[in-house]
Amino acid sequence: MNKAYVTVDCKKSRDGTEKPSVIYWPDGRHWRISRVLHQTVLESGELEGIRYTILIGVAEKYIYRDGAGWYVVPPS
Repeated sequence: MNKAYVTVDCKKSRDGTEKPSVIYWPDGRHWRISRVLHQTVLESGELEGIRYTILIGVAEKYIYRDGAGWYVVPPS
């Protein structure tokens, strides 16, 4: 499984939780996250950390947080 590490800007709410707001690809492209639909903790398997189900425009995508780092799984 290939992981592509990305930079992510987050917005912090009053209760201290962070939600991703912008994804930056290493080549400089970026995408605004219009909405976080769901988040879940992955406990085993090839992917690890917290998986966020997000909307970029009208496309539903996944982004993963592993500790302080963020990654996506590019299409094969």
